[in-house]
Amino acid sequence: MTLKSAVMSAWLFTLSAVVVLAQAPRQVSLVITNGIVVTVDGGNRVIDSGAVAIDGTDIVAVDTTENVRRQFRGRQTIDAAGQVVMPGLVNTHTHAPMVLYRGLADDLALDQWLTKYIFPAEAKTVSPEFVRAGTRLAALEMIESGTTTYADMYYFEEEIAKETKAAGLRGVLGQTVIQFPVADAKTPAEGLARAERFIQAFKNDPLITPAVAPHAIYTNDSATLKAARELSTRLGVPTLIHVAETQSEAMTAKERGSPTVVSYLDSIGFLGPGVVAAHAVWVNESDIAVLKARRVGVSHNPESNMKLASGIAPVTAYLAADVAIGLGTDGAASNNDLDMFGAMRAASFLQKVATSDPTALSATAAVRMATIGGARALGMDKQIGSLEPGKRADVIIVSMSATRQTPMYDPLSHLVYVTRGDDVQTTIVNGRVLMRDRKVLTLDRAAVVRDAKKWAAGVSAAVAR
Repeated sequence: MTLKSAVMSAWLFTLSAVVVLAQAPRQVSLVITNGIVVTVDGGNRVIDSGAVAIDGTDIVAVDTTENVRRQFRGRQTIDAAGQVVMPGLVNTHTHAPMVLYRGLADDLALDQWLTKYIFPAEAKTVSPEFVRAGTRLAALEMIESGTTTYADMYYFEEEIAKETKAAGLRGVLGQTVIQFPVADAKTPAEGLARAERFIQAFKNDPLITPAVAPHAIYTNDSATLKAARELSTRLGVPTLIHVAETQSEAMTAKERGSPTVVSYLDSIGFLGPGVVAAHAVWVNESDIAVLKARRVGVSHNPESNMKLASGIAPVTAYLAADVAIGLGTDGAASNNDLDMFGAMRAASFLQKVATSDPTALSATAAVRMATIGGARALGMDKQIGSLEPGKRADVIIVSMSATRQTPMYDPLSHLVYVTRGDDVQTTIVNGRVLMRDRKVLTLDRAAVVRDAKKWAAGVSAAVAR
């Protein structure tokens, strides 16, 4: 062999090796294949035999199974044949530890429910240990029913953050600020100081977004509301607040010189980007325009609003105005569960009957509210809420094999009108599998339930006294 031919052979061999290497699939941490992929992207794509490739915390590809297999090889794989693969659900309003008050007081109006039962029960039972046990139970319920991100408002929020992080969930967690003495703060000033310490401890955490949570206008004066908003603005974190949940709340606004709750909050400079208004039921056209202009997120809680007879939020008007609106369950003491599939179904049905229009809030719209809509309301739509390359890998896999799910013509219809939380098989947050094939991997289910039952006995005794 001449030198020239030897060089040519070596060059061809190298070129062949490069071509083979270029064609080899890239190794990633996890590939989900063969699923009905509901992307909730800008085009609402549904991929019948789809796949999602995840590397570390991120989604790197969403395509047909054939195309993804050609490009990626997972260190782990999940075959989702016959199941729906979709973004994790985003619960925009909860009080997680209140699962320990589930069923404590039912069939009451909000003011009676709060003042005669919930506030007294909290005064006797809430402690860091209570909050930790309640958060673990709530986290277990959310993982099992497909919620991957939730917004919370309660006491000892640093304990909620620790348990949320340990369970692997994503949380926007607000330290409550309230006018009267509560378990973790005797004054609003103490509540604000606690909120600041909490924010400094968890700011820039990959899973926890700390927030300030002034409870409502009827439980805080103007000075406290302004101070809470100033704190969250100064530290660059969200502000969570109940807004216009009931008609009686509007009386407080009128006593302070404003016709509505929204106009009152706007008059004191409270509203702006980063504010998440829970409920927002009793609003008018002008209020909706203000919420849109101030870029406020809204959390619609249909089941809690119905159960407490608080009213029906004008969801179709919010959507028409392009207000950032998502779904929430509220606390399990007033719902009485954290199942976001139930919230989707209730939201859709409620808008249909409220507007006398069966086309109001379609299944597709309800799914979007529970995913990308909620992410947008929380200011997180660039990171979560849809299955798209570059977003965090918050993904759930939902079985469609139950008798009540058979036959299936439209997966979006089934997700809203048929499916329940316990149809969720696998829950993934930030690329980490929290539950696979109904087995929760980050919590000891038996221990969590056993601990919750112990606390329930204490709650019953405290309320009876």
